[in-house]
Amino acid sequence: MRIRVVLILAAVLVLGCVGFAVFAWRSPIAKIAPPGKSTFSADLVAQGEVLAGAGYCATCHTAAGGLPYAGGYALKTPFGVLYSTNITPDLETGIGSWSEAAFRRAMREGVARDGSHLFPGFPYEHFTKLNDADVSALYAYFMTREPVSAPPRKNGIPFPLNIRALQAGWKLLFFRPGRFAATAAQSADWNRGAYLAQGISHCGACHTPRNALGAEKPGRAFGGASIDHWIAPALTNDNPSPVPWSEDELFAYLRGGVSRYHGTSFGPMGAVIHDGLSKLPDADVHAIAGYFAAVDAAAGRAADTGPAVQRALATDQRSAGLHYDPDIRLYTAACASCHYNGTGGPAPMRPDLALNSAVNLDDPANLIRVMLDGIDANQGAPGVVMPAFSGFTDADLSRIAAYLRATRTAKAPWPDLEQKIAAARAVSERQEWQP
Repeated sequence: MRIRVVLILAAVLVLGCVGFAVFAWRSPIAKIAPPGKSTFSADLVAQGEVLAGAGYCATCHTAAGGLPYAGGYALKTPFGVLYSTNITPDLETGIGSWSEAAFRRAMREGVARDGSHLFPGFPYEHFTKLNDADVSALYAYFMTREPVSAPPRKNGIPFPLNIRALQAGWKLLFFRPGRFAATAAQSADWNRGAYLAQGISHCGACHTPRNALGAEKPGRAFGGASIDHWIAPALTNDNPSPVPWSEDELFAYLRGGVSRYHGTSFGPMGAVIHDGLSKLPDADVHAIAGYFAAVDAAAGRAADTGPAVQRALATDQRSAGLHYDPDIRLYTAACASCHYNGTGGPAPMRPDLALNSAVNLDDPANLIRVMLDGIDANQGAPGVVMPAFSGFTDADLSRIAAYLRATRTAKAPWPDLEQKIAAARAVSERQEWQP
């Protein structure tokens, strides 16, 4: 009897494995001879260039010091390291032998030309929303780049997670393919912004928290997430900044890297703005800004702006006279010359830290990284830098951060600041950040 049960269970297991293998199988698409550059119109290629910029394709498919789109960029995930692939039209190591049908399937279904499933580090769950014209334009752009011979690097994903067929199960659970569907009750600009933000720009890939299996939580879209030792703040009304992100503030930030009330871009967001969204026309950036201003319900909170600004300016003025306080003296010596604003209101190039999300977030990671690493001229406002304060001790940086939290917000103190700064310093020293 026991042997029969074992045999039945073994048969069920075998049938289950065979059934899953059949379910996961995808047919390869035949190789093609690479189409000549003259096959594609100049307008189509130009459209593809704009879209590739808006999708940050070069950012993820170019290794530090490598050639554009040749792959090798290390994407660190909770499951191991993924290396981006070569998407130049090289025949042997790139996508030169891919037909447009193969490219379209990869973008919309997460399946490579040879039928293997792509890991969701490639955000096909967003790219599936793209319309036919935009996919064709992207294909035209990549197939007209200079081919680069760059063999793929071996991913650092451990067994059995490195079995690509298992991605079919992940897709069954979390992937819902389909084109973007406009919302009839919204304006054309809102729908355009939603299409760009949810699709090619895949904003949710960084700004949406993920579950234990690495999938975005659909009920928490744009709710903020921790990614690569940074915090991507919430783009909803859960964003802790005292001043709401209005369409005008967002447009200024996304277009030029600086907002009057929210400060400058830094870290990975600098590349998003200056290397990615800079390709889009103003109308599209306005559409994205308008979409997220609606997501944030900014219009309904516009009345918060004046009082929040006045509180911030009043705090600056009170602090300026209390030179007997050792924490104020430290802050004044290190920070106040650039972050002090008079009664006229915050200036875009002098961010008021009481209004900045980095000081108001529950996690101090962004403030710590900015203090340690500074802001380069290519990250925030063009040509404007913030020096790194990595020469300060962990204790002194902890005092500055604690002082800002206590005086610029009404929120609870950050615990274990000195230990968090030490950990972030270790990351900064070993991490080569790739702009």
